[in-house]
Amino acid sequence: MSQPRNPTEVVAKARECFKKGLTKSLKQRRTNLKNYLNFINENQEAIIQTNYDDLRQHREEVRLQIGLVVAHVEVTLDNLTKWVKPESKPKRWVDALDGLYVYKDPLGVVLVVGTWNVTLLTLAPVVGAIAGGNCVVIKPSHNSPSFGQLLETVLPRYLDPDCFPVFVADIDATTKLLQERFDYLYYTGATTVGRLIHQAANKHLTPVTLQLGGKNPVYIDESADLFLTSRRLMWGKTWNSGQICLSPDYVLCTKSTQDKLIKYCKVALDHFHNQDPHCCPIVNDFHFKRLQNLLSGLEIAIGGRVDPLDNHIEPTIATNVSPEHPIMKEEVFGPILPIVPIDGYKEAVDFVNKREKPLALYIYTMKKSIGDYFLENTSSGSVVVNDNLTQLITESLPFGGVGYIGMGRYKGKDGFDTFVHKKAVLVKTTCPIVEKLHELRYRPFVPYKLGVVEFFYKYRKGISWGWLVYVGIFLLGCAVGLLLFYFAHGIWEELPPKYLNT
Repeated sequence: MSQPRNPTEVVAKARECFKKGLTKSLKQRRTNLKNYLNFINENQEAIIQTNYDDLRQHREEVRLQIGLVVAHVEVTLDNLTKWVKPESKPKRWVDALDGLYVYKDPLGVVLVVGTWNVTLLTLAPVVGAIAGGNCVVIKPSHNSPSFGQLLETVLPRYLDPDCFPVFVADIDATTKLLQERFDYLYYTGATTVGRLIHQAANKHLTPVTLQLGGKNPVYIDESADLFLTSRRLMWGKTWNSGQICLSPDYVLCTKSTQDKLIKYCKVALDHFHNQDPHCCPIVNDFHFKRLQNLLSGLEIAIGGRVDPLDNHIEPTIATNVSPEHPIMKEEVFGPILPIVPIDGYKEAVDFVNKREKPLALYIYTMKKSIGDYFLENTSSGSVVVNDNLTQLITESLPFGGVGYIGMGRYKGKDGFDTFVHKKAVLVKTTCPIVEKLHELRYRPFVPYKLGVVEFFYKYRKGISWGWLVYVGIFLLGCAVGLLLFYFAHGIWEELPPKYLNT
């Protein structure tokens, strides 16, 4: 790891670039996004290799992540002109001749702190920050040194390193970086670190987005297609060996469904790993030992073998798991899937609601009524019916948590909105007739004046067009009357004195 730069200097340079407007114009944003896209496309093999060096992650899993980021950039480029434009807002009578807009201002200098386990979650948030017109300090995880080194050495060839510096550092240097004042903080990772990020943000009242971990429940109904369910579930659970925040964490189903599911999951795993036995190891010794301890006391139905020399844990399914077992007290974040037997979908909903809100909730059922029951009676960052992980693929859906497992959103339009300030703008008309009506709000206050003001400022819903026509005719008559009054008053004042005395 290279010697980290002085965080104060890094932030100061970025702020100076922002003040000069080097990232604000639509043209500059589009240019920066295109350069960022070129960096990703032209360095795909290097990104794949660094992920293998850091995590021994399967190249196809990394390619999928890269493809998602590329799609994220392309969607943003296609829609940025529309997103940047001020939005017109609905008007009341009192605003009829005014301009009501929402402008999207860049926030300034933002910090994106990435995570080690998924390249996507470091690269993707930067897209929204660039699209928003900000300068971005990019902080890759110290647990992904090869990927961080790639960003630090190669990204400056595509983006201005003063506007978009890459800050590669250990925990101590990162702590110093967090003491600097940013206009926004974005973090993906563990809840314990998320708390520290939030505390650092509080010092300067800096807004934050936190994408944290949690236990993602899976409910499998008796009506579910178990062949399809097992294949999709095993794909999601073994992706990056379960080391992803959206990974299915535990299964809720009846005992009869559990017994059938085990058979299908074994077939799916045999098919997956006979064709391609590669499965990445656990990231470090600490997490390997943690997962190894969680296996203690479980009724293993599939897998369970571990290799301490390689930090490898075989995809494992445990049955009849007690809610009091230690594996149900923390996020698994590994290739172990406990199944907790329950009596039905209502008990499953109660089980989920008694615990912290999950980042994702997965429901496998062929009955729409059961899916609707979960949607109406649970709260989670996202819900997927009859699949898992794939909510990341759809650009029009936001990604984010709720409650204990995070705050804020990103991806697509939501990613752009995260990194801009929506500024309310009201452009009042200077029409003399309208100003005459506005004079009613000025002192001295008289009851009848306030009554008229209340009438015009009052919110009205469902007013018929016919009634509006009558009101429009009345207002037009008032306007014509005022004009005639001023016209007549003006002529009277201009008459010679001799006519006034006759």
